[in-house]
Amino acid sequence: MMRSLYSGVSGLQNHQTRMDVIGNNISNVNTTGFKRGRVNFQDMISQQLSGSAKPTEEKGGVNPKEVGLGMTVAAIDTVFTQGNLQSTGISTDVAIQGNGFFIEKNGENSFYTRAGAFGVDKNGTLVNPANGYKVQGWMARELNGEMVIQSAATPTDITIPIGSKDPAKATQNVNFACNLNKNTPEIQEGANEAEIAKGTWNTEFKIYDSFGNSHLLNVNFTRVPGEPNQWRGAVQIDPDNAEFTQTRVGIGTTDVGENSEFIVQFDNTGTLQSVTIPGVNQTSNPEGEIVLQASYRVPDSRDGENGEPYRQTFNISLGTIGSQINTVTQSASQSSTKAFYQDGYTMGYLERFQIDSTGTITGIYSNGTNRTIAQLALATFTNQGGLEKSGDTNFKESINSGIANIGVSGVAGKGSLLAGALEMSNVDLTEQFTDMIVTQRGFQSNAKTIQTADTLLETVLSLKR
Repeated sequence: MMRSLYSGVSGLQNHQTRMDVIGNNISNVNTTGFKRGRVNFQDMISQQLSGSAKPTEEKGGVNPKEVGLGMTVAAIDTVFTQGNLQSTGISTDVAIQGNGFFIEKNGENSFYTRAGAFGVDKNGTLVNPANGYKVQGWMARELNGEMVIQSAATPTDITIPIGSKDPAKATQNVNFACNLNKNTPEIQEGANEAEIAKGTWNTEFKIYDSFGNSHLLNVNFTRVPGEPNQWRGAVQIDPDNAEFTQTRVGIGTTDVGENSEFIVQFDNTGTLQSVTIPGVNQTSNPEGEIVLQASYRVPDSRDGENGEPYRQTFNISLGTIGSQINTVTQSASQSSTKAFYQDGYTMGYLERFQIDSTGTITGIYSNGTNRTIAQLALATFTNQGGLEKSGDTNFKESINSGIANIGVSGVAGKGSLLAGALEMSNVDLTEQFTDMIVTQRGFQSNAKTIQTADTLLETVLSLKR
């Protein structure tokens, strides 16, 4: 009689625990990055009334007789299924699609979360604004003029240099490509202005000196009279002030006198063949890329050696010999040759930043440049179900979770990232309300067990009047 009473009590207690978990799930139905809990039951020990007996020659075996003494909670699991992704349009919101956790630090304590609603504090540090925990990743370092991220290093705090300056960079390379019209008329001696204009293909492109000042690069192409497949190129920097800038052109060096012209030779198929500098013994390499070197005097500057205005040097690439791709060619179609690329820029300020699917944070500057700032770190665990909840939608390592495997997105089973979105709770209300009904009925049934056992006890007590 007493066994059923205590079995009923265990049923009431543990169904109440299940109801507590369901209630917590429902309360977090709109919590960013929340992972629902699940309660599993198992029966408790059983009292053996008689043991089993093996078969004999005279009769068969007998099964044991056991009475269960109730039930208990087997496990309260955290279910790490993917939550829906909701677009927010906020650049500092990041969602994980797949496995992995963001890493946050409070002092030396590490926490792990799926909630990517981040922000920037007054120091530019990327943090969880709800509790001030600092988001972890790797800051980019400048090596040989390139921003490099070393993800094998220990993750650190991420700082976004809001308002920082990107210093000016002088143009070092200018690339030309496209076509020169084979049918362009030759400019004969004594030609008038209209004939000169018809026989000249004029290109202009903006370049920069080391101060960030812009200059106009002007390259004119005209056919060499009487020489098939040859064009004369004339380089000028700031044509309105050409006398001061004094442009020079050479192959490998500009120390070949005050020369600003070059001759381009094409073969009979219209592909680039060679370049020579007239008046000096300079001819381009027989194969590979053809690169001219040009220099000009920078206004309001001084050379440290002789006090003369500083000469800025840059390369002009006409393309690859024998190639038709990103190379100057000669064909009987409209001229289209122009400079399509230069690598200089003026000084700029960081205006905004964006995060890509690998967690790389890229700064976008007012001068049009993009620079890698940092990369978010992700952590995975051998047994993520062994993580302990620590509040604030955070988890921490336990002795059964394994240590954090830290790396970049998309590597070693880690998911991809989506900026401007958040992962919502993975709680399914339909499932939770169904579980609530089942839990309620289970609780009621165990209560009836206690009531019925009490009625039986009352019957026994009434045997003696």
